[in-house]
Amino acid sequence: MNTGKTVFAQLMSFLNWYEFDKCVQRYNGNYKVQHFNCRQQFMVMCFAQLTSKESLRDIESCLNAIPEKLYHAGFRTLIKRSTLADANEARDWRIFADFAHVLIAEARALYETDNDFSVDLDNMVYALDSTSIELCLSLFPWAKFRKHKEL
Repeated sequence: MNTGKTVFAQLMSFLNWYEFDKCVQRYNGNYKVQHFNCRQQFMVMCFAQLTSKESLRDIESCLNAIPEKLYHAGFRTLIKRSTLADANEARDWRIFADFAHVLIAEARALYETDNDFSVDLDNMVYALDSTSIELCLSLFPWAKFRKHKEL
């Protein structure tokens, strides 16, 4: 039986939570929040990205499948789909953008050493996830359908 941290909790322990909290305070992200704070939202979205979840329902069902393990993964409350949707809609996106810049700066510092892994960072391109989301045309009439990708 495993008595240590889960793999996800180990991954999250590498993040600089002090810098994340500074980003949250800068945009007042936890104002009037009782349980589901910005850190919990960030962890849920990281879990969803790492496990290739496609919807809020998928995220909720996966995380709440074994609720007794949530605490050991770093989550403090059960994840509800409506709470996650409200947080994604209401929270300022600049919190997460600023934290991404902090993580990029930390990665740059790690690669600046003179070793075999050094990379030319001046010409570096950052790839962000731009996954397509399927929409129902009857609910989203503004979404134009096309059969082929435009170049």
